[in-house]
Amino acid sequence: MSESASAEPVGVVLAVDPDRFAEVVDALRRAGLTVTGEQPVVGTLSGTVPEDRIPALEAVDGVEALDRERTVQLPPPDSPAQ
Repeated sequence: MSESASAEPVGVVLAVDPDRFAEVVDALRRAGLTVTGEQPVVGTLSGTVPEDRIPALEAVDGVEALDRERTVQLPPPDSPAQ
């Protein structure tokens, strides 16, 4: 993988400690996350980050899980069942 490809931003969804939500979000921003959505009541947030910064996000105290966003393309409704 080239260096520029590893720095391409990817979408991520994180589960964090809801009791420390604001503190953890601040730490994630400092680690390189651009926050695009917050759900503090359930302790989740979404954002973008360069691929090579994902380990830094996972290392933040209070992060319980990190998943990369995925795109799923469904076939058109009139296509044959597979």
